[in-house]
Amino acid sequence: MRIGFVGLGVMGTPMAANLARAGHELFLYRGREGLDGTHCASAAEAAAEAEVVILMLPDTPDVENALFGPEGVAEGLKPGTLVIDMSSISPAATKEFAQRLVGCDYLDAPVSGGEVGAQQATLTIMVGGRPEVFERARPLFETLGKNITLIGATGAGQTAKVANQIVVGLTIEAVAEALLFAERAGADPAVVREALMGGFAQSRILELRGERMVEQTFEPGFRVRLHRKDLALAIQAAAELDLALPNTASTQQLMNAAIADGDGELDHSALYKTLRRGR
Repeated sequence: MRIGFVGLGVMGTPMAANLARAGHELFLYRGREGLDGTHCASAAEAAAEAEVVILMLPDTPDVENALFGPEGVAEGLKPGTLVIDMSSISPAATKEFAQRLVGCDYLDAPVSGGEVGAQQATLTIMVGGRPEVFERARPLFETLGKNITLIGATGAGQTAKVANQIVVGLTIEAVAEALLFAERAGADPAVVREALMGGFAQSRILELRGERMVEQTFEPGFRVRLHRKDLALAIQAAAELDLALPNTASTQQLMNAAIADGDGELDHSALYKTLRRGR
């Protein structure tokens, strides 16, 4: 396929590289040197050349600007073009964006799996949209990930991603508390982690993020700043549903403290540092 790709950061670059290796022709907006494809001067130019446009951007305003801002994707779209937003943004805004792109198909398809999942093409992809449009995009999704699920109508993919980020955020906080407790009680947190890996507390987060906490290595896989954004989306959506998410709110406050301490660009496992400082 001819694919326009907008948003070539930590996640987008390896995703685009996997599509290029699979034989797709890419039209890149703000792509890094060395990435195979045609480098375009604007998002509109990338969209004009493509039958599918993929966005992978940090936040809701970034997606809105890329779609509808000056020289944005909407200016270059042809009727029938498929737009796939793989960013993690507001479910409500997603529905609005889809309605504004008249004459084009739209899927929201946020991902989980981090930079490693993007590099290894093992991402979990949560999709919202019409089934026939999902089937059209399935070959692309299978190039990028392993666990691919059509959740429901437009916006449902973003809802699933928000739920994912609640689970991940609260579990990271729980692992951080547990390992800090072990340390302060005089046990070796590395040994405690190994013991817990063999029991009911075992999880990918304990395995991967717990290791970062033990080793005090917090180079970003997924930044605290971006995870806080996702929890803010959860709290905003919950308020619209008259739903209380007390532990999500407390974890967001811990992330606020981490950012106030200058750790917003570190991996979200750096919540361990925040707790150690007595936050």
